[in-house]
Amino acid sequence: MTRMAPFSSPLLLGFESMEKTLERVAKGAEGYPPYNIERLHGQAESERAEKLRITLAVAGFSEDELEVTTEENQLVIRGRQTDCKERDFLYRGIAARQFQRVFILADGMQVDTAELKNGMLSVDLIRPEPERLIKKINISVAD
Repeated sequence: MTRMAPFSSPLLLGFESMEKTLERVAKGAEGYPPYNIERLHGQAESERAEKLRITLAVAGFSEDELEVTTEENQLVIRGRQTDCKERDFLYRGIAARQFQRVFILADGMQVDTAELKNGMLSVDLIRPEPERLIKKINISVAD
């Protein structure tokens, strides 16, 4: 029995990179830091954009230890804590940790804002309503 790839249909043209992205996402599933993704409601009717918020629990990280970047169609959130050599711990239950969370963004998604408050990092995303563009393709006749 042969297994069909999800994007192997001849009707799905140019989706090879999507299949690779899905494979990469499936491999990178880790649990730290925990996060929520929510759809934001209550936007003005004149503002035709989808709004999402990703909230990560990053207690113990300062603004300088966090980095939010976009690389191609990916939102990358990194946290790097360094050990303080001047402190002499008798017991250490809270480790200095590093993390990297990668979220794959759909075409048109843009990072709007990022805010750190009470140990929670909130990153707001928007996707403006795309313009419907109809383009007529001329047919040339070759006899």
